[in-house]
Amino acid sequence: MIGIDTGGTFTDVIRVDDDGSIRLIKIPSTPTDPAQSFLDGVREIGGDGDHGDQVVHGSTVGTNAVLERRGAGTAVITTRGMADVIEIGRQARNDLYSLRVTRPVPLVSRELRFEIDERVTAEGEILKAPSAAELGALAELVAASRAETVAVALLFSFLRPEHEQAVREALRRRLPANFPISLSSEVVPEFREFERTSTTVLNAYVAPVMQSYLSRIDETVESTVRIMSSNGGSMTIGQASSFPVETLLSGPAGGVVGAFEVARAAGFDRIITLDMGGTSTDVSLCDGEVQRTSEGSIGGYPLRVPIVDIHTVGAGGGSLASVDAGGALTVGPESAGADPGPAAYGRGGGPTVTDANIVLGRLSADRPLAGRMVLDGNAALAALGGVAQELGITPQQAAAGVARIANANMEQALRVVSLEQGHDPRDFTLVAFGGAGPLHACELADGLGIGSVLIPRMPGALSAWGMLSVDVTRDYSRTAMRELSDTFEEEIARLLGEIEQDARRDLEAVGLSAAQAIFSASADIRYQGQGYELSIPLDAPDGLALEERFHAAHLRRFDHSHPDWPTEVVTLRLRAAIPARRPEVEVADTDGGPDASHALLGETTLMADAGEAAAPLYDRDALLVGNLIAGPAVLTQTDCTTFVPPGWVGRVDEYLNLILERASA
Repeated sequence: MIGIDTGGTFTDVIRVDDDGSIRLIKIPSTPTDPAQSFLDGVREIGGDGDHGDQVVHGSTVGTNAVLERRGAGTAVITTRGMADVIEIGRQARNDLYSLRVTRPVPLVSRELRFEIDERVTAEGEILKAPSAAELGALAELVAASRAETVAVALLFSFLRPEHEQAVREALRRRLPANFPISLSSEVVPEFREFERTSTTVLNAYVAPVMQSYLSRIDETVESTVRIMSSNGGSMTIGQASSFPVETLLSGPAGGVVGAFEVARAAGFDRIITLDMGGTSTDVSLCDGEVQRTSEGSIGGYPLRVPIVDIHTVGAGGGSLASVDAGGALTVGPESAGADPGPAAYGRGGGPTVTDANIVLGRLSADRPLAGRMVLDGNAALAALGGVAQELGITPQQAAAGVARIANANMEQALRVVSLEQGHDPRDFTLVAFGGAGPLHACELADGLGIGSVLIPRMPGALSAWGMLSVDVTRDYSRTAMRELSDTFEEEIARLLGEIEQDARRDLEAVGLSAAQAIFSASADIRYQGQGYELSIPLDAPDGLALEERFHAAHLRRFDHSHPDWPTEVVTLRLRAAIPARRPEVEVADTDGGPDASHALLGETTLMADAGEAAAPLYDRDALLVGNLIAGPAVLTQTDCTTFVPPGWVGRVDEYLNLILERASA
């Protein structure tokens, strides 16, 4: 089994053989040709390329296409009068008091928005169907435009998809074969016009890029390749080509799944994940299970598909430090990226959080990054020296300030997914991974009162590991918009039966066995008049009626409920999961005792408020079960570096995780 996670700087490749042996490599990503690093990784990790290999892949190709606006020229076809939905949006503002509010430029320019005379009511009644002549004329207009892909989002098409299907047939008769056409009734058959249109546009916008990328992989690699999806499952290449919008958060989703699987095996099922990479940090709270949501955004554009509930901030190892016009030190959200990268990369970049960690002695410039890249400690010091000069302090003080500000940004993100959601972070274990997460984890735990931190065995490649731990999944939904009552609860089974029939047909169409699928259902429920919903599982074992479970969930989430208020089911959801082969977390069979001196590499000099202090430097890969590490200490390994501050003690558990806790007084 091979897991491949392509990031902005490195591509992580992990291979698990049938005997349980594990091999990990990190190779430079190839942003100009993303498929190349995937193919290089398969070749270097030792995949034999036959059908016995199973490859699961998470990629940022679609994500970067949106963030960098490098998607295809997209046209959108809407009901007459609705062409500006994607620009009007909603009145909500992320920063309520900002005097300089900016909104993302729509992905579809005004001249590529086409309208058609058709109308379906909110009850699903067809008031006007498009004529054949108008459909033909529309196809001619699209063909004459510069569009490379089309999104079709007609009013209330989630109730009656016939008109969207007619538009697609007209376009296919006029446009080249394999021209990408995305229908909102297939991408996201739900109400909320703005979000549905935006999601369909995103699907169309990245479709040509993703299809080209995936087809090259499919044609080159003989192994079975699955693509990580944003919902924490995986999908076939064919499904990912048709619905690429469902892969936009695949990498972070793999990390959360991997963190939860590793933590649960180690005895922790209430965790907060911290995935700090080069550009951003992703955090997620898992209270007994991976949390999912159907609402998100990317690049400021609403995304209405099932995704792992992740909050992202612009704080990563490559986040740039600078002094603003008021003389204050700032960090991020701008990033040095992979090229030029931090100053220590020797390409003229920086100063960044990575450079600050080098100056503070937490990241060794004497050891190649990812086993490949030689770091330049003098360049890092010079870059921080420029910031220090503007502030009138020493480079070491500037580096400490950069680290504190980066921590503050990440701490705020951790508060969003815990305290702001009604959870006390002190009841959870922080699981830190990514290339830089373990460098900051203990200090973040201190700030939130979290008592324990888990650093997985391979923290820098946990997303790739997580991708090997997911089933093949597909999510389906249907807007119901009906008052919840005993009568409707009886009707739910009939509606879900219809959705399940569609799901079985879809699975068989892409070569999957519907007979192996395990189905789970949920309902989005709200009090009548609310503008938001809670997703309630239909198969919960608590014995309560669906409406009672909604009231209980509302009380937990918002600290109030109203059993006497009328409720309504907004959307029914069904997940189809086909169990996939996954690696087992191996238990180490050697107890090394508390003494970790055999893993000692030497000493490093740490910078602190009190000045310089010597600290032991350990080889993390040489640690054995039962070894104890007392802070301050630095642990280095191929894919990551861990910083253990003073007052923290770490022990190696039977899975070779490092469990860090505050030392007893």
